[in-house]
Amino acid sequence: MSLTDATRPTDVSLNTDLYELTMAQGFWESGLVDAEACFTVFFRDAPFDGGYAIACGTGQIADLVENFRYTDEDIAYLGSIQAPGGGALFKPAFLEWLGGFAMDVDVWAVPEGQVVFPREPLVRVQGPMAACQLIETALLNLVNFQTLVATKTARVVQAAEGHAVSDFGLRRAQGPDGGLAVARASYVGGASSTSNCLAGKIYGIPVFGTHAHSWVMAFPSELEAFRAFARTSPKNCVLLVDTYDVHQGVANAITVAKEMEAAGERLAAVRIDSGDLAKLSKFARRAFDEAGLPYVRVSASNDLDEYTIQSLFAQGAPIDSFGVGTKLATCDPQPSLGGVYKLSAVRKAGESSWRPTMKLSEVAYKRTIPGIQQVARFYDEAGCPVGDVIYDETMPQATPSAAVDVMDAETTYDFAGYECQDLLVPVVRGGVRAGEAPTLEESKRACKDALMHLDPAVRRFLNPQVYPVGIEAELSRLRQRLVREERTAQRA
Repeated sequence: MSLTDATRPTDVSLNTDLYELTMAQGFWESGLVDAEACFTVFFRDAPFDGGYAIACGTGQIADLVENFRYTDEDIAYLGSIQAPGGGALFKPAFLEWLGGFAMDVDVWAVPEGQVVFPREPLVRVQGPMAACQLIETALLNLVNFQTLVATKTARVVQAAEGHAVSDFGLRRAQGPDGGLAVARASYVGGASSTSNCLAGKIYGIPVFGTHAHSWVMAFPSELEAFRAFARTSPKNCVLLVDTYDVHQGVANAITVAKEMEAAGERLAAVRIDSGDLAKLSKFARRAFDEAGLPYVRVSASNDLDEYTIQSLFAQGAPIDSFGVGTKLATCDPQPSLGGVYKLSAVRKAGESSWRPTMKLSEVAYKRTIPGIQQVARFYDEAGCPVGDVIYDETMPQATPSAAVDVMDAETTYDFAGYECQDLLVPVVRGGVRAGEAPTLEESKRACKDALMHLDPAVRRFLNPQVYPVGIEAELSRLRQRLVREERTAQRA
């Protein structure tokens, strides 16, 4: 059973790193189990050397929270784990507490399909310290990969210039769960269909597929194989023409197409899966047109990605649709997003004010942002985003338009006069979903709309323009003060 199956999640609580549980035990024993915490999820760099990412996986967070519990079987397993120094790793009283645990947290997240940028919060989690810690790994596992896949797909779809892109990556995905995550996230990112039937059943994604080389090889001749497939699937007839020789394969496809016409049917397309796709697609298109079959489409597959598709169109390849598999499912050449989950504020039981926290680090690049973070996105009159500002919701301020660049303290922004909207929206309140998440169709439309309004200079593949992301001026000053105080404390 898949952990990303939103309708039937299983083993959610143990889909975690062991240190989440050892820290939870430590908080429990130190009296901090009910202290309030605020964590944020963010990534430091846009994937694929690009200018943006597409939020995905956030639509399943409510399912994760509502199903996060420890069964008697889970508790028995945890009780059996031995500490490296000898004896049980977890104390019986802690396990008893864990048995009655409920994921009583509040979660805000960027809706699926929205464009997001480095350093700004993608998800914010608030609640009891132990609860916030226990959900970390499962939450990152849910959001990191799907955001990466949706981003990769959006780039492929952009390169395809309006031509259909289908997810063919199941057989190369990292296991059944990975295959489902790819199908779901690629659909949000703009794919028109998937080959994954289980994803079609669970998520309602359109499924697509016809035949493989083995079909052709199973018959005495390619022509017989094509005729047989046309008989068995006249309404879904796409012929794979490169099992032996594309030129002969196209000639056989033309023969079958004429026979289908005589029977009142139509050959939908041919697919080319090897060789010089630009040259061969031009040959196929010309051959079908000359045969009076202009309606037969030409589809291509074979280790495609955004750069290959862009190159094919630059060569004038008349390709109508693409099956993208390995490089989409594995997010080649970047297999992970690198999203992190960092503590940004704490509040002891009975206290009214939050204490902002930050990771200073030996490297400024890894320095975090403190506070109860929200993101304001500013839009011009055409509805196009012009910049984002990270601000602390607990700080008194008017519209947070004045900001310092998130990476360069010498660069400032002022978005006064622009309309703005907060990106993080409530998805969980007190451990219960805060309304229904958008459907996949709605998230897919949101992604298309967000990319349509995003500056093309930010969307381009080569040396994209950096989208302005700033830290609200007062929050930036707080951050610098915390840096100074921490350095002074460390030297003392």
